[in-house]
Amino acid sequence: MGKTKATPTEKNQRFRDIARNRRALYEYEILERYEAGIALEGTEVKGLRERGATIRDAYVQVRNGEAWMVGAHIADYVNSGQTGHDVMRTRKLLLHRREIEKLARAVSEKGLAIVPLRMYFSHGRAKLEIGVGRGKSTYDKRRTIAERDAKREAERAMRAARR
Repeated sequence: MGKTKATPTEKNQRFRDIARNRRALYEYEILERYEAGIALEGTEVKGLRERGATIRDAYVQVRNGEAWMVGAHIADYVNSGQTGHDVMRTRKLLLHRREIEKLARAVSEKGLAIVPLRMYFSHGRAKLEIGVGRGKSTYDKRRTIAERDAKREAERAMRAARR
């Protein structure tokens, strides 16, 4: 038999967002983006599916040739019993060696940081989109807000004109 087409709900399940770090896009100018797998325990995956995660205060470190996500909160799985996981544990990121070396070089540069941008499921696997970013100055942040407000006003005007 041939392959069946995916229904719209199945398509949405392939890349389902768990958490977004909207603050990172405000605080940093993102120069490069990477997709990393996350080494998780069973109860962590179930906790992600059931109650989600928070990556707002998280950051990525490169230590001994490995990338680690620090400060992410993955919710506890309700039915885990006594064998649950530590919700704030440091988790290993799964990247190619060359990508890790590139990240390490980027962080050694002054003013660059590796920040998690979003966590999502891709084909049943938990993934983390990370970005190498340079911190924005106060002026740049104000300009970002002004651009967003101008775009919002233009969209409102367009909607009003269609009516």
